[in-house]
Amino acid sequence: MSATIAQLAEVNATVALLKTQMAAIDPNGQLVNELNAWFYAYCGCLVFFMQAGFALLEAGSVRAKNAKNILMKNLLDACIGALIWWGWGYGVAYQGAGDPDNGFIGHNVKGDTSLGHFFVGGYDAVSTTYTGDVIPGDGYDYGAWWFQYVFAAAAATIVSGAMAERTSLVGYLVYTIFITGFIYPVVVYWTWGYGWAFRWNGGLQDFAGSGIVHMTGGIAALCGAAIVGPRKGRFDESKKPIAMPAHNTTFQVLGTFILWLGWYGFNPGSTLAIVGQGEVMARAICTTTLSAASGGITVVLLDKMLASKTWDVGMLCNGILAGLVSITAGAADVLPWMAMVIGFLGGFVYIASSKITLYVCKVDDPLDAFSVHGCCGFWGVMANALFAADLPGRGVKGAFYGNGAPLGAGLVFCFADIGWTGGLSCIMFMSLKMANVLRVSAEVEDAGMDVSKHGGSAYEQPK
Repeated sequence: MSATIAQLAEVNATVALLKTQMAAIDPNGQLVNELNAWFYAYCGCLVFFMQAGFALLEAGSVRAKNAKNILMKNLLDACIGALIWWGWGYGVAYQGAGDPDNGFIGHNVKGDTSLGHFFVGGYDAVSTTYTGDVIPGDGYDYGAWWFQYVFAAAAATIVSGAMAERTSLVGYLVYTIFITGFIYPVVVYWTWGYGWAFRWNGGLQDFAGSGIVHMTGGIAALCGAAIVGPRKGRFDESKKPIAMPAHNTTFQVLGTFILWLGWYGFNPGSTLAIVGQGEVMARAICTTTLSAASGGITVVLLDKMLASKTWDVGMLCNGILAGLVSITAGAADVLPWMAMVIGFLGGFVYIASSKITLYVCKVDDPLDAFSVHGCCGFWGVMANALFAADLPGRGVKGAFYGNGAPLGAGLVFCFADIGWTGGLSCIMFMSLKMANVLRVSAEVEDAGMDVSKHGGSAYEQPK
């Protein structure tokens, strides 16, 4: 024991010496900020690569006649999201962050006339930065914009899977702009922008966005899928579901693996820095892995025993994703064994919600986007509120450790998000439906959108 204490003392002394040396080498923090900007860029690239994962998963999960259409919509998510996030989405999410007089939406505080986060207008490398806490030219501000953009794009992409195979391109463009530019960034301002949900009752504890990103996308997905209506032939005359199998299992599996990889930017990258955050970052990698594995095994076994009676690859994929969504809120705050429990219970949440959505609510969600992202996102927030273990570098304590405040804050935020996202999404989708621009015609749906709208099948052989 004495030897161990001596070794720890030696390590602490070494760390203190390194900090002193770093302060001497980098007195203004330039190097630290540039290292953190690199970390933003690296983790953001992993999260951006999730767009490829979503594209493959969604294309593989729909029928072949609509594969090209869903691939195009995923590409447009990235394109539209970048422009919207540059123009005003980032400003709505972060402008005036922390203003005690406004906890609802991004805005210019009194006396500030700069563009700031709007149009990335305050990031001039030859003047002081908008936030004033980083050195001009070190790249940290631009890195922050990039990292938050890829999160916004992911939230919007969740919706496209739930509405696949029958939503018009015009309807898709409208809802993507509205979600990326207003619905999602307002939720971000409430929370990561130090708004009301960050301040209330000790504050929401959602480290990487189980609720902020995934539940928001999942709620919008449910509203869209319900209002656009089921695909033709999804239910028989007695409203019993008729199977519409995925057309490409290889795409599904590759998409899932790419999404799993992207989560190693999503969760560990949410430290928002690498200098001084190594332990938190590494712990997030460990818990993310274990929850994904636990969720996948739980779902495929439950489905084998209780439902399909076969080893369903698609269910295994969704189980992995359910585990990943479930741990996103608490990746930095729970112990490894807790992550396995969270993923295990997330598997039950996914299975139950999937069956209820289809068989009880009669909502056709081809990707189970609401169940994977919406319901497991809700569970992820609650899981962290229960299991957060007061760990080094974080200090978040959940209900099982004697602090019930995160549970109350989490519940209030989740129901507020359901009301905000659900209410605005229903208004938006109903308006599009009434304008007759939400759904394609029956003829186009029968033929498939690839032939009708995109010049031919995704698998058309060259002549």
